[in-house]
Amino acid sequence: MPQPDLDQFLRQNAGALPAPIAVILAEDSVELDSTIRHHRNLGFPTILALGDIAGIAPAEGLHAIPARLDTVEDSIDALNAIIKACQGKWIAYAFNAEYLFFPHCETRSIKDAIAFMEEERRTSVFTYAIDLYPQDLSAHRAGVDRETAHLDRSGYYGLERFDGPEVLERQYDIFGGLRWRFEEHIPWEKRRIDRVSLFRAEKGLEIGPDLRLNIPEMNTIACEWHNNMTMAVMSFRVAKALMHNPGSADAIDSFTWDGSRKFDWSSQQLLELGFMETGQWF
Repeated sequence: MPQPDLDQFLRQNAGALPAPIAVILAEDSVELDSTIRHHRNLGFPTILALGDIAGIAPAEGLHAIPARLDTVEDSIDALNAIIKACQGKWIAYAFNAEYLFFPHCETRSIKDAIAFMEEERRTSVFTYAIDLYPQDLSAHRAGVDRETAHLDRSGYYGLERFDGPEVLERQYDIFGGLRWRFEEHIPWEKRRIDRVSLFRAEKGLEIGPDLRLNIPEMNTIACEWHNNMTMAVMSFRVAKALMHNPGSADAIDSFTWDGSRKFDWSSQQLLELGFMETGQWF
């Protein structure tokens, strides 16, 4: 039996989907299974896997939906369709070979994190996309290896975000990682590593091709009165893209440098490195 496309699936099922919802945008099949498994372990009761879904094993709460995700704009269109159909529900999104982390996620669920954010009267969570890459690129020319994954422990910086001459309060453009070290291969408009990876869908909410939301307050790093929880998405996506593009692949022999550190796949390491914070009380 043919699988329904996204619009048909949402018309038939959106209202009944348990929240929070994790949307996995499968640009290809690389580490798709591990991405789904990671988000399931975080406690998401609903996972929507879109795109290159061949071979996904059926599981409770997992919905595999075929879709053409040839461009970032295709993925954004799919996300906006889900936002429109799932108003009032919390949604997280990641591409394949990306893994959401939040403080103490080994012992607390995504529902715990959302309950905390709602107590703080927040409807979104500022997120840093931290690049992962293999230790030995010659052995992993696709740019992906979970067993030897490394990250940059330094080399990050933030700039105030402007709307014309006006500074946007509590909004920042964040840079670093592979996008910074190999900037000659990355277009300027794709060098930012800040996102809002978890948010509550609202009427009129949309995400743009720059991964910003169209409601300014939902792009802020914290509320006006104190710091809030932030999260991290650990991502092989840039390493994978750099090794897929012939121009950059031929020019790059290694991703490791003096600032590299092995990733131990723990939230504690990310807290110690400053890639996310607990907020006031979480």
